[in-house]
Amino acid sequence: MNLIVWIFTHKLLVVLIAVIISLALSTIILAIENRKLRNEIDELIAKETNLTEMNKYRLPGMVKPILYELYFYPNLSTGLFKGKVDISVDILSTTDSISLHSHTLNIDNVHISSENGTYSLDQSYQLLTIRKTDQSNFTPGKENLQIEFSGDMKNRIVGLYTSSYKDANGESRRMATSKFEPTYARQAFPCFDEPNMKAKYKVHLLKPKDNSYIALSNFPVSNITDYDKENQLVSFEETVSMSTYLSCFIVSDFAHTETSFNNDGKMIPLKVYASPDNLQKTQYAGEVGKKVIEYYVNYFQIPYPLPKLDMVAIPDFVSGAMEHWGLVTYRETALLYTNTTHSTINKQRVTTVVAHELAHSWFGNLVTMNWWNDLWLNEGFASYIQYKGASAAEPTWGLLDQFMLDLHAALNFDSRLSSHPIVQTVLTPDQISEIFDLISYKKGASILRMLENTVKETTFQQAVKNYLNLYAYKNAITEDFLDEVQKLVGTVLNVKELMETFTVQMGYPILTVTRSGDEYTLTQKRFLADSTASFNKSDSAYRYRWSVPVTYITDLGKSSSFVLFNYNADSIKITRPTGAKWMKFNHDQIGYYRVNYPKAEWDDLIAHYGNFSVADRTHLLEEAFSIAEADLLDFEVPLELTKKLSAEFDYMPWSVAYIKLRSILNHLKWSGSDQEAAFKKYVIDIVSPAYNNFSWNETVDYSHLDRLARIEIFYLACLVDHEACLSEAQSYFNRWLKTRQPITPDLRRIIYSNGMKKANKTTWDALLEIYKNETDASERLKLMKGLTSIENEDILKKLLELAKDETLVRSQDFFSVVQFISINPSGTDLVWNWVRSNWDYLVHRFTLNDRYLGTLIPEITSTFATQERLTEIEEFFKEHPNAGAGVASRARALEKVKHNILWLSKNKKTVEKWIRKNSVL
Repeated sequence: MNLIVWIFTHKLLVVLIAVIISLALSTIILAIENRKLRNEIDELIAKETNLTEMNKYRLPGMVKPILYELYFYPNLSTGLFKGKVDISVDILSTTDSISLHSHTLNIDNVHISSENGTYSLDQSYQLLTIRKTDQSNFTPGKENLQIEFSGDMKNRIVGLYTSSYKDANGESRRMATSKFEPTYARQAFPCFDEPNMKAKYKVHLLKPKDNSYIALSNFPVSNITDYDKENQLVSFEETVSMSTYLSCFIVSDFAHTETSFNNDGKMIPLKVYASPDNLQKTQYAGEVGKKVIEYYVNYFQIPYPLPKLDMVAIPDFVSGAMEHWGLVTYRETALLYTNTTHSTINKQRVTTVVAHELAHSWFGNLVTMNWWNDLWLNEGFASYIQYKGASAAEPTWGLLDQFMLDLHAALNFDSRLSSHPIVQTVLTPDQISEIFDLISYKKGASILRMLENTVKETTFQQAVKNYLNLYAYKNAITEDFLDEVQKLVGTVLNVKELMETFTVQMGYPILTVTRSGDEYTLTQKRFLADSTASFNKSDSAYRYRWSVPVTYITDLGKSSSFVLFNYNADSIKITRPTGAKWMKFNHDQIGYYRVNYPKAEWDDLIAHYGNFSVADRTHLLEEAFSIAEADLLDFEVPLELTKKLSAEFDYMPWSVAYIKLRSILNHLKWSGSDQEAAFKKYVIDIVSPAYNNFSWNETVDYSHLDRLARIEIFYLACLVDHEACLSEAQSYFNRWLKTRQPITPDLRRIIYSNGMKKANKTTWDALLEIYKNETDASERLKLMKGLTSIENEDILKKLLELAKDETLVRSQDFFSVVQFISINPSGTDLVWNWVRSNWDYLVHRFTLNDRYLGTLIPEITSTFATQERLTEIEEFFKEHPNAGAGVASRARALEKVKHNILWLSKNKKTVEKWIRKNSVL
């Protein structure tokens, strides 16, 4: 009794002790390798914190769904829908209520095993709570929930929604479709909308009786019956157990092409659906899909789990694609391709996106992360495995090397304080939506690539196979996969320790090299784009140190011995092989880290640039610039390295060069430097040999990589006002506008954008009419790039208002249009002012849960480099404090502008001095 009195009189002390205990438990948990014990502690903590935010957003877990029998009645004319669902559930422990998710739905009736029930809705947490009418408890065992509901499909692009297209006669054709990841299934039907709440589905969809209309879901059709005079009810076979976000429902008048793939000796139908007028553009996706999925069946040594595979091109789709199991949905630009309409870049995108989504059939669908904290288990794996699948389909494209460009994007994103760990606790729908970013996708993929290289390909593949078999139709956490790798690796490497340094803490290291004779000493520290930024090392259990698998290559060959720079070591020493003339660390940039050398070593590497593989050449360019941008290397080093580009003709080095040289040009332009013209002249000098190596006329001699290189080189040449490039682009544009004779697809975007820069209103209006009449989604984006490239601010302002019209710019493309205009120097300030003035409109239309709205601000302010602009951004955030799914994006925007300001103060004079020395006007 005295203890109770003491507790109530010392509440603050009790809370402090509880916090200390909680932090101590978290530290202990991190060190515990026994997963069972860790889970028991997690459950204990959860029971003791029933009033935390986690328990408000998470379902209690006392009830599990077994089977959804789901009826949807969409009305394509009104855009409304009705539905009913019978959910068989398993009550695991006595409870007075059953909670599940529901959002934006009208709940019309609730029954519990045919008896009336009572219910309440909590809009804040998107919960539907059901109780028995007599208020008695639910006891362990089976129950059935019957819920009738209705909703609105209009003016939305998630949940169950309407899409439309215009047919060859200009008639609008409507369809109903769905997109549920991550937390939007609850907007279509009441459900247990968490990834570890797997269940089976029996689906029934209403469709018009018109024979041109079809209904699709995850499994094949089992029966079609007349519902009334105008509609039919399509029933589907019962599915395997899967998470809510993987279910999918489509009613449309689409047509399809069909092939089949060998699924461990059994042929499975593979159909590609699109609007009838786009049917001829589905052939390539079917061919790629067949090759990719047959590769996966062989790679995973696990047959594709379902009886059919459909891929569908949706006219309105918020993401690039979505891996709904058995019914994969895509934005049209990610699935449709013909060589007469689409570019080489379009073709590669179709290949890699198809490969990504089909990889999810195993990673994500068959085995699903237990909670969104481990999203990378889905997206990181698919983002890496896609390169293996796509390379199997198109082996001459060098895709395994091209992965480096994704790696660079991850390294750039992860070099800022606004980054986040791969494994991060998320609770709310906004937080969940926000982590669908470069860290979960591209950093996740990058560390898997590094792990595979460390443990070797066969070991990695076997661990993947074992993991998938062990957790098939179940859920898993990061440690589960690492356990399978550890079993095969044995005691030679602590896999969990190595990987945790990259998964539970954000960022990555830079290894600093010093040399004494043939002995190299490597030390490490956290790499930040702003080297002056401060952070608290104690925020991470590993104190922002990493276990780094170090590789190297010399002129005598690549390293064969395993070298691990452990996170708790101060340094490591590596001896250069006897007789080697040069030594480069992180061969082919497999490792997720950076390396900085003394000036003499950089000079030596630059001197041998031509001796390196295309991957190592690309690495040196990206690395030197990134380290210099962080003020850890004299900017003269990467600038000197650019001189080697005059003899470079490969795609990847020029892809990096385009990004880095454009960045310098932006800094010079926006700071009013008197060296902007001289720098353009220098870039013209180094790009001209490569520019002259290619032709504006199409030739069959160009390989896939040649075509990609030509695009990058022409873009850069025109960007720096290369006279011949601008002249050719303008000439092609004028001729096309007059005759409408087709331009080679690879060059359309560069021709449209450069041809429109100096255009008048009459020419712009003519291009707008062409855009309005164009039906191909990829071509429309190219035309829109042209429309946004004009230098007339009044026209750009008009276009921003026109973009609000969804008949002109689909919602899925709206942010692309805004960003296109912001890239145009004539539109940068215009867009920033427009977004601030129209923020309420944007929030109302897209909601703060839209992660694309969240990323808009850092995209449109990325070139800002003054204190005035920084203050404007800060004031805007104060005026609109609710960031929704854009919390980290706001921090990233501020960090980027601060970095730009710092860049000018640190590097502008050095760069200008170098330009004066190396460019003659």
